[in-house]
Amino acid sequence: MRLVFAGTPAFAAASLEAVLDAGHEVVGVLTQPDRPAGRGMKLQASPVKQLALQRGLPVAQPQGLKLDGRYAADALDAKAQLEAWAPELMVVAAYGLILPRWVLTLPPLGCLNIHASLLPRWRGAAPIHRAIEAGDAETGITLMQMDEGLDTGAMLLRAVEPIRADDSTASLHDRLAALGARLCVQGLAEWTSLRAEVQPETGISYAHKIEKQEGAVDWTQPAELIERRLRAFDPFPGMQAQLGAETLKLWRGRLSQGRGQPGSVLAWQTDGPEIACGTGSLVLTEVQRPGGRRGPAVALLQQAMLNPNPVPPQAAHPPGTGP
Repeated sequence: MRLVFAGTPAFAAASLEAVLDAGHEVVGVLTQPDRPAGRGMKLQASPVKQLALQRGLPVAQPQGLKLDGRYAADALDAKAQLEAWAPELMVVAAYGLILPRWVLTLPPLGCLNIHASLLPRWRGAAPIHRAIEAGDAETGITLMQMDEGLDTGAMLLRAVEPIRADDSTASLHDRLAALGARLCVQGLAEWTSLRAEVQPETGISYAHKIEKQEGAVDWTQPAELIERRLRAFDPFPGMQAQLGAETLKLWRGRLSQGRGQPGSVLAWQTDGPEIACGTGSLVLTEVQRPGGRRGPAVALLQQAMLNPNPVPPQAAHPPGTGP
């Protein structure tokens, strides 16, 4: 088959590389326009574009794909380019633009999407983050025949990936990227025998885009939720809180059973300060001070910074609850 690949971040680049290494003919690549990044905010090509150029593939980077939208001129150019490439199938992974109907119907075999969840759970933009945040035991990859809905197309293949107790979005992302690449190659090899399965109406959930303001810690929440959010928001947007005189980035913590006023420092443990939460407590084990690098809390924080406020023994257990 003649393929066009549409994708942008490292997650997508893993699948493009696997498709190329498997010997498939990729006649063109769609990816997001170069964006400013890094300390100098210089324009940088996406991981997919970098790989495509390394492998000698033609690249198109339209600002938009709606023929009647703000970037109609870009869309018309992209349409002409896709028609010239004449793909039989488009493979899509984390492209970043909604594909309008004209794109979905241009390849005779349609568009195949590599989605990082077990659909219909976690449709949407941030399925890896939301699965960790919710405390899911597993997630996976779904190969889906795309339609005009938000990740609503018929499923072709699924593969399960357990979520480990210490997984961050970064670590789970890497395993899912590799799994998605393998499943994509399998799907293309088995294309003529695949059978589409309509997504069930039950179990639908939406993985809304991660917003930067979600990184502010709310100590009135249960410790279990805060700990999961630390991992879910690593590496972006990270979580932060005012502790003592500084605003710290918080990266890792472990659960404990302390009790006290949410946000207060109950004690200093061997691996970091123990902070009271709405229920339970969280020992911060990895943090980042302003202008510094992330590292062990015991190495980066001093006990005097946070003014420990231990819970009096008589307040540790309400009357009648026992130890």
